[in-house]
Amino acid sequence: WDDNMLVTITVCVRDGVQWIDGCLQALLNQSYRPLEIIAVDDGSSDQSCEALRKWHDPEGENGIPVRVMSQNALGLSAGRRLAVENAQGEWVAITDIDVRPERDWISNLVAESNPVSANEKVVAVTGRTIFESADDVVSLVRSVEVAQKYRSRPRRTSLANGPCSMFNREALLNIGSFDPLWYHAEDMEVSLKLIESGGTIVYAPDAIVSHVAEIGQKRFLGKRRRDARGHLRIVRKYPRKKRVGPDFDFIGSSKMVLAIAPLWITAIVSGLPFIYNFYLNPEYSWQVAQHWWQTRFLLITLALLLAHELVLWRGPLGVVNRGAIRGSPGRIIVAIFKVRRLTFRWSIALWQGILLGISDAIRGKNGH
Repeated sequence: WDDNMLVTITVCVRDGVQWIDGCLQALLNQSYRPLEIIAVDDGSSDQSCEALRKWHDPEGENGIPVRVMSQNALGLSAGRRLAVENAQGEWVAITDIDVRPERDWISNLVAESNPVSANEKVVAVTGRTIFESADDVVSLVRSVEVAQKYRSRPRRTSLANGPCSMFNREALLNIGSFDPLWYHAEDMEVSLKLIESGGTIVYAPDAIVSHVAEIGQKRFLGKRRRDARGHLRIVRKYPRKKRVGPDFDFIGSSKMVLAIAPLWITAIVSGLPFIYNFYLNPEYSWQVAQHWWQTRFLLITLALLLAHELVLWRGPLGVVNRGAIRGSPGRIIVAIFKVRRLTFRWSIALWQGILLGISDAIRGKNGH
């Protein structure tokens, strides 16, 4: 290992004390050498700072130096920026505190860092995140959806994902590193800047990290809301006609999910006249043909509900839904109901994120 370049692994935490020991131990178990670890506490209000301090080992008595740093609650981008500025490695890897990298994660990232042609300049290598699943529908949907995103990912990609990527430190500093003003999706914006500067981001499918199961609708929907809010800033600042390199290849089911709420809302509104008249007049259902305009609304309703079913069961979102439904027939019926409820709320969260992004753009806030 003596001839290898030094790699710095950075991880930030805010109020994630329950994940610290598992993550830091997985980083210390990496097979690659030489290695150093920088952990940043981002103004935690729980016991995270104290838990991190137990791992502070700047002399590397356990074989890998571990430096723990602290800052006020400035956000993930600011924490990553602080770590990059203090890193000594030629390459800087980033991960999340709720992630457990496999033993050869760094080794496999480094193995893919060499260009395959004379005109290729590899500035980042991104691995693969496997989301663990529990018995709840949220974690099952998340696990299957993320796996679907990776299934057809090309070697040259547009995104160095936050939980599992490695950057050339000099290239990262040349584009200004991580910007503390960016609100979420900081990995995408750094990636686009690196590509804009002439660099290439490479996907390394064997560089694997495991993400703890994402349980609970509140947390899931909050993240999807932030995703949409951040993505609006990205497409506004980096429209396709101005971007270079590969197009977005990690959007997943979001485009399909966006359609769910409008479909249901339109279906309900268009069906209200029929429902209203049916309850006022029990014979109405046999006289629908005599009320052409209300019949048209009814047909629109049925067509929209059919479209909704097609969205749920076909294409990328269909793979997600089918993968999230398991068990006996009785449990499957309950799961189908839960999945439909989740995808509707997911769609609402995406639209909320878009509206928040529009508000950010109007006010010039959060990186706009």
